[in-house]
Amino acid sequence: MSKSLDEGPFFHGTKANLRDGDLLRAGFRSNYRPEVVMNHIYFTALPNGAGLAAGDGAPRVYEVEPTGAFENDPTVTDKKFPGNPTRSYRSSAPLRVVGEVTDWTRQAPEALQAWKERLVALRADERGQIIN
Repeated sequence: MSKSLDEGPFFHGTKANLRDGDLLRAGFRSNYRPEVVMNHIYFTALPNGAGLAAGDGAPRVYEVEPTGAFENDPTVTDKKFPGNPTRSYRSSAPLRVVGEVTDWTRQAPEALQAWKERLVALRADERGQIIN
């Protein structure tokens, strides 16, 4: 695993109602490609970026702490963006929920729609493949 430039805090976005101490684990379907079961759990050092959780319901952002080694998210790092400007990471070890973050900036409806449209386009483009 590559050395991360971030020491945290870290954040994970979801529609789930979680409690402090809950563990988030890999092994669930991807938000972006539901046919793919993920080998990693993803997180970011940017709370506003964590609020892009797919699915129905209000997005929530939680501060999390990795319980094991983690690496830069190879799906976006260097493949789509030089370096790691999105400050996105992944781990095969669980993430522990530290607490819910309520002061993050929600994306405008137009920005969310553009994000959803990019996801649809990525699904149709082999460059949008998830590195699992």
